[in-house]
Amino acid sequence: MNITITVLLASAVLSFIIAFLAGFGRIAKNPIIRKFTGFYIEVFRGTSLIVQLFWFYYALPGLFGIDLGTDFWAAVVAISMNYGAYMSEVVRGSILSVSDGQKEAATALNMSRFQRMRLVILPQAVRMMLPEFGNYLIQMLKATSLVSLIGLTDILYHGDIFRSTNLSLAPTVYLLILVFYFILALPLIWLTRWAEKQSSKGVATE
Repeated sequence: MNITITVLLASAVLSFIIAFLAGFGRIAKNPIIRKFTGFYIEVFRGTSLIVQLFWFYYALPGLFGIDLGTDFWAAVVAISMNYGAYMSEVVRGSILSVSDGQKEAATALNMSRFQRMRLVILPQAVRMMLPEFGNYLIQMLKATSLVSLIGLTDILYHGDIFRSTNLSLAPTVYLLILVFYFILALPLIWLTRWAEKQSSKGVATE
């Protein structure tokens, strides 16, 4: 369980950072940054997370000599890059959803672009992002079960080991694994509901 939780926490932090960087990259004025970010997003959204996991763990060191150090970090980077790509679209969409009237009002107050983003746009956009971020956290938890494919000793890995030596107990083992994941998901489900309540308070409009 320790591996599942640590992979989830590290992946969540890194994917949020990637989501904001890529989200801002998608609305940047510089066309090179926009195209580069768009290429990253489409590649990671358009390919399988399992393949990306194997790519970071097996292909990257073999093809380019880039070793991420441990299987833990290969798993964290793969999950973060994948979910960061999806979540970046949430960041982009939320920022663009803030009404033009408020942006114009902030401009009329002689705010700089940075001030408009920090004081007016981002606080409202983050509130709109919360429910989707909560849903992606739950998806991320379920994705951590894939790390057993590269040898990380998570819940599924231990379940498979036990099942291989006790074949008659396979249904019970997998039922218990489901229960473990559901228990781990409960705080995230409650967090998502809280986020939905916060976002339902509404965004200030023109």
